[in-house]
Amino acid sequence: MSNCRRLLAHGSKSFYIASHFLPRGLRESATGLYSFCRIADDLVDLGEDPRTALISLHRRLDLIYDDRPDNHPIDRVLSQIVIDHQLPRGLLDALLEGFEWDTDGRIYHTLAEVSEYGARVAGTVGVMMAILMGIKDHATLARAADLGVAMQLTNICRDVGEDARAGRLYLPRDLMHTAGIDPDSFLRNPAPSAQLSEVIKQVLAEAERRYELADEGIRQLPRGCRPGILAARRLYAEIGHTVALNDYDSINQRAIVSRARKLQILFGLIRGPDAAPEHMLEPCALENQFLLDAIPRTEEWWRSNQPRHFSAKASWILELFMVMKERDEMAAQILPRKRD
Repeated sequence: MSNCRRLLAHGSKSFYIASHFLPRGLRESATGLYSFCRIADDLVDLGEDPRTALISLHRRLDLIYDDRPDNHPIDRVLSQIVIDHQLPRGLLDALLEGFEWDTDGRIYHTLAEVSEYGARVAGTVGVMMAILMGIKDHATLARAADLGVAMQLTNICRDVGEDARAGRLYLPRDLMHTAGIDPDSFLRNPAPSAQLSEVIKQVLAEAERRYELADEGIRQLPRGCRPGILAARRLYAEIGHTVALNDYDSINQRAIVSRARKLQILFGLIRGPDAAPEHMLEPCALENQFLLDAIPRTEEWWRSNQPRHFSAKASWILELFMVMKERDEMAAQILPRKRD
């Protein structure tokens, strides 16, 4: 599991910090799950042969679900998670499908199509995390998928310039055309503009709508799990707020939430989201429905995946400072090498 923790620490800062607010029993499984998702993404996105990487990842999943994982620490951990939590294979296959869409250079014309991508690369993670907590009702799982898609939409708005310089475009092309932007010309010469700001603003508005829907889902989680998921939700949403504060310029600068602001947000976890029970009545988004359909409806699965009880951590504030200190120490070690 130490390999998984190191991968998490050097991957997403927001997820790494948020993981320290999860109960210890859940944290181990969440770290293992995230680590597999992270290495899968890196193998496809950063490797020399993405298609071969995808074939290899599908083979590794075959072995994991056959209880014969490769002799790799992360595969062994994921194999145990699959056994302990009866994690449906279809959710991990959907994640890899999203990576395959990247490999194929898929074009997204509408916000609905972008959300379909988000359902695969992030909605899957939200649903799998909920399953790790023992959640089984579809209303809460639908809100977990909303949270994942909201986070992905936030990522897209933060990384517009970085993606464009890599030849990728995840903003809806229809919205760009309506705003008077030619997507192909933009890819050749990405530049900020009032028209682009309007497109980013619309995508962030959709992300914010889904964050609000997800808040009531978070209230349905086991009490001890709520601070960790709420931390991830608020830290990610703040990235979008920072994009707005930067006048929606995601070309010349990357939205970074300051350490002081992160602390302010995390102290705010003491007060959870306001109740909005009507959000649980919102039907599952069409692009997320296939994730819920991937979950077995057999009596055996439901019995094996009963809601879990996790105790809340009384010392989470102290641990927060320890986490932030660790990250500062890691940054101090990394920055001198970057200057060389």
